[in-house]
Amino acid sequence: MSKLKLAVQKSGRLHEDSMKILKDIGLFVDNGKDQLKVSAANFPLELFYLRNGDIPQYLKDGVVDAAIIGENILFEKGDNINIIEKLGFSKCKVSIALPKHEQYTNITCLQGKRIATSYPNTVSKFLKKRNVSANLHIINGSVEIAPNIGLADAIVDIVSSGNTLFKNNLKEVDVLLESEAVLAVSPKINNEQKNLLERLQFRIQSVLKSRENKYVLLNAPDEKIKDIINILPGMNSPTIMPLAKSGWSSLHSVINKNKFWEIIDELKANGAEGILVCPIENMVI
Repeated sequence: MSKLKLAVQKSGRLHEDSMKILKDIGLFVDNGKDQLKVSAANFPLELFYLRNGDIPQYLKDGVVDAAIIGENILFEKGDNINIIEKLGFSKCKVSIALPKHEQYTNITCLQGKRIATSYPNTVSKFLKKRNVSANLHIINGSVEIAPNIGLADAIVDIVSSGNTLFKNNLKEVDVLLESEAVLAVSPKINNEQKNLLERLQFRIQSVLKSRENKYVLLNAPDEKIKDIINILPGMNSPTIMPLAKSGWSSLHSVINKNKFWEIIDELKANGAEGILVCPIENMVI
C-alpha cells in the first residue's frame, strides 16, 4: 500500500509543535533510534525529519508529498508551493531590527544601508516593492551579532519574543512578514497521495477546531432558556435536557475560547448556575 510522505523539521520548537499535532490526530510514530525516516504505526504515512530550509526543495522535487513548515521558509524558498492549511502554532515575525540608538521613521531609512539576513529573497522582494536599494549580507545563523561587529547597519531575522534582540542591543522597527506553521503540498503529489493527505488534513482541521472552542454545561431556570440560547448559539443550537429539579434545565453548548470570559459573565447575568467548562479533544463538523 502506498504511503503519504510528510516532512517535518527535525529539531526545534516547530518540530515539537508538529509532533504534538500529529499525536493529537491519533498518529503513533516511534523514533526511538533517531532515524531520519520513520513510518506511522496506524496510518499509511512516512515521516521525514529534515532541516527546515531544505524542505521546500524536497517539496518541489516531489521527494515528499507534504510538509509541516514555517510560512516564512516557504516565502523565502518555496515559490509555487501551495499552502492548504494554516496551523496556528509556531508563530513568529520576520522583522527589521536596528541598534537601539538608531532612529527609524520608515523603510527609506535603509536606503544604501548594509542589511544582514538569512532571508535575502524576502528582503529583496520587500525592498524592491518600496523602491529602496540596500546592500545585503547573507548570514546563516547568529544574524543579531552583525551590527555589533560592524558588518551591517541593520538586520532582518525571525522575531518571536524579542529577547535575542534585547540581549544584542537591537530594537524591532518594522515587520516584513508574519508567519506560522502551515501544511504545504508538493506540486508533484499524485491522486493516491492526495487522498491520503485529505484524510490527514481532515483530522488536523478537527483538532484545530477543538483548540478554538470549549464545551460548556450549565443549569438555568426554564424561563431563562430563551435568553441563554441567544448567548449560546453553539454549532447549531444548544442541547437542552430537563433536570430532576422542577422548572430547571441543563444546557450544553460550545463557545469560542477568545470570547470565553465575556460569554460566561453574560450567562451568569442571565441566571445560569453550575457552569462547567471542559476542553474539547476533537471537533468533527
